[in-house]
Amino acid sequence: MTFVIEPPRTAKPKRTNWEKWGWIYMRVSGVALIILVFGHLFANLWVGEGIKAIDFAFVAGKWADPFWQVYDALLLWLALIHGTNGMRTLVNDYTEREWLRKALNITLWVTAGLLILLGTLVITTFDPCIDPNVHTYLPDLVCKG
Repeated sequence: MTFVIEPPRTAKPKRTNWEKWGWIYMRVSGVALIILVFGHLFANLWVGEGIKAIDFAFVAGKWADPFWQVYDALLLWLALIHGTNGMRTLVNDYTEREWLRKALNITLWVTAGLLILLGTLVITTFDPCIDPNVHTYLPDLVCKG
């Protein structure tokens, strides 16, 4: 009977596998985006008068409801992060110089972050009732008071 003496195992520091999580995010967000986009198209085009009804008053009425604010913000966030992650994959696959790859990835994520910030600000701070003549072109249920 022989005993094999193994060297002591050193604990490897746990590292987050960003590529795996990026891959999973793309699949999950892709399915969520399909559902959200078709819901968006259904609510905006097939319910009511169709594309002729989409104007400032339509958006104002829609964003007066917190449900649609969250819905549109979720659509915005998922789409921008999904698209940026896809572009990141392309940059990583086709850029040979490391400094250029890093510069392009930083540019991608900074741009996506700014667009998410600005889009979210528009959705959450949109106030159609600033104009004193708002009652001439908006229904009364949008601006109360």
